Formats: sequence, structure tokens, C-alpha cells
Amino acid sequence: MTQLQEEVNTYISQFKEGYFSPLAMLARMTEELGELAREVNHYYGEKPKKASEKENTIEEELGDMLFVLICFANSLNIDLEESHNRVMEKFNTRDKNRWTRIETEGE
Repeated sequence: MTQLQEEVNTYISQFKEGYFSPLAMLARMTEELGELAREVNHYYGEKPKKASEKENTIEEELGDMLFVLICFANSLNIDLEESHNRVMEKFNTRDKNRWTRIETEGE
């Protein structure tokens, strides 16, 4: 994750404008989430693409979301690996018995 954050920072650092403000970043993330939702709806929902619509993929839209998320974190000096580790700790402690586990052989 650190490598991804550094790569995005290197890219953004070449522009005078730098990172957008947190509010603008949130708007961009919302925009990208809408595009992801549209693609999911085309592939798995009841709204097929029009013949005139550009072929995007869920993979592309997830990539866009990830880029904006990394930009958002970088702009606020948030280490996403640390954030991830805190979330996993929460899932592995507080939520450890919340879901039905898949039984493994020998149980």
C-alpha cells in the first residue's frame, strides 16, 4: 500500500495544482462511485448498456476509485496501510463471531 501511495504522490507532485481540497476529493470519489455503480448495474442489474455507451469495466472503475482514495489519503497524510491494519484488527476482534465461518476439514 505504501508503494501505491508513493507512486500516486510522485505523479501528483509533478503538477503545480497538487492535490484537490478534501471537499473536492470527496466529490470526485462520489463521482467515481456513481460510475462504478453504473457499471455494476449494467453487468449485474436490470439496466443494460445502450449501444452508444462506452465500454467501461468494473475493473477500470475500481481502479479509478482506488486512485481517488489514495489521493484523498495522501492529501490528508493518512497512511492507508495503518488504516487497513486498524480495520482488520477490528474485524478480527469485535466482529470475529459475527459471520458464519466455513468449516474446514477435520472440524
